[in-house]
Amino acid sequence: MKQAAQIHFSSKVSFLEKLLFTKHLSIMTKSGITLSEAISTLVNQAKSSKFKKVLQDVLADIENGQSFAKSLAKYPKIFDQYYISLIEVGEETGKLDKNLDFLVQQLGKDYTLRKKIQGALLYPGIVLFTTLIMGFFISIFILPKLVDFFNAFEMDLPITTRILIAGANIFKNYGTLIVAGLVATFFIGSMLFNLPSIKPKWHEFILKLPFLGNLLIYSQLTRFSRNLGVLIQSGIPIVQSLDTTANTISNLKFQKDLQEVAKSVTRGKNISDVLSEKGFDEFPIMVVKMIEVGEKTGKLDETLLYLGDFYEDEIDDVSKNLSTLIEPVLLVFIGLVVGFVALAVIGPIYQFMGGMGR
Repeated sequence: MKQAAQIHFSSKVSFLEKLLFTKHLSIMTKSGITLSEAISTLVNQAKSSKFKKVLQDVLADIENGQSFAKSLAKYPKIFDQYYISLIEVGEETGKLDKNLDFLVQQLGKDYTLRKKIQGALLYPGIVLFTTLIMGFFISIFILPKLVDFFNAFEMDLPITTRILIAGANIFKNYGTLIVAGLVATFFIGSMLFNLPSIKPKWHEFILKLPFLGNLLIYSQLTRFSRNLGVLIQSGIPIVQSLDTTANTISNLKFQKDLQEVAKSVTRGKNISDVLSEKGFDEFPIMVVKMIEVGEKTGKLDETLLYLGDFYEDEIDDVSKNLSTLIEPVLLVFIGLVVGFVALAVIGPIYQFMGGMGR
């Protein structure tokens, strides 16, 4: 019961807190400071009360004779299996400082990767959000007033104006219900997409979307290549490395296929052979060929780390192309909406003023 409470509690600790903790711990252990002394110092330096409580519990476990890896394993929402595996190997081989340094590098790259993906989606997200807010504001507060204004005209209104009035009437009479319905649809949709029977299919579908799908595929390939490469380089058996890597992947399609690869490798097959036979869509031919070369030369870890860097560069290219493509599309869309509203509002006024001139 206590462990369950800890897991729920620790789920709110940020990725950046974990990164900074690992970096500071790496520096201190390399300087010859004992593990318990280093963690004790970091407990006092922790800014987050949540993370401070976690570190206090970890320190208490270590002082009671428990291994560092096992004490961290109580908090899987913070320290995933990838993190714990590297710590465990570091403790067993006496190279904890080296493995902490590995983790700092990989977590730093992972953090940079997250920021790149967020940056690529930030601009279109802000524009779409602003457009929706403005649309709701105009529909609820402006258009209903225009309805009464235009209904006072005893003349044939342009088709654009009639469409605008029809929309304004709908929002005037049912605006609150529409907004409530959209909010309810969003939350119900989120719940449905998280159902065990739907979530895997949804994850597979989004990988096939243009541009966004490529961005997601490249991010998963980057994480897969780096995590598997570092685990193999640290001396962790290939099957265990594959299982651990699969658990660090957020996309369920990738996760399921990697678990299938791990099962086949258990039966004596090479990773490249399994990927070729199965023909998983998310693994490009280049990845399969590179892994094959790595397996034949005995440098699979180096090959995987190279692939991680390669696909991070690909994310940069996709991000730039995504912004270049989306910006004009959004501008055209917004321009059409503004033009339609302007034509619908100005048209009857111009017609009315022209009638008065006669």
